Amino acid sequence: MLRFALIALAISVFCKWVLGKWPWDYLNPASTRSQAVFKARKLLAVEAGASHAEIIAAHKKLIALVHPDRGGSNDQVHEANAARDLLLDELPDEGAGLQ
Repeated sequence: MLRFALIALAISVFCKWVLGKWPWDYLNPASTRSQAVFKARKLLAVEAGASHAEIIAAHKKLIALVHPDRGGSNDQVHEANAARDLLLDELPDEGAGLQ
């Protein structure tokens, strides 16, 4: 029993050292907000560190494809707008440190 406990401890420490998280951290699902941000990035096809201009450009490109005048639907436009708004809300406030 002691051998099992030492092996489990060694594996846990190794996991924390290599991956940066404890093994039991992988049992918790990601938060709803982080899942929504992931889906928004995927929808707009932008990277995690995308700038304001990159998000706006990706949104314009997507809207050009899904606009109802181009065969898309209102739901697709609303989803693209929501993704843009969510990602823009996630950006750090650029003027916060300039006081």
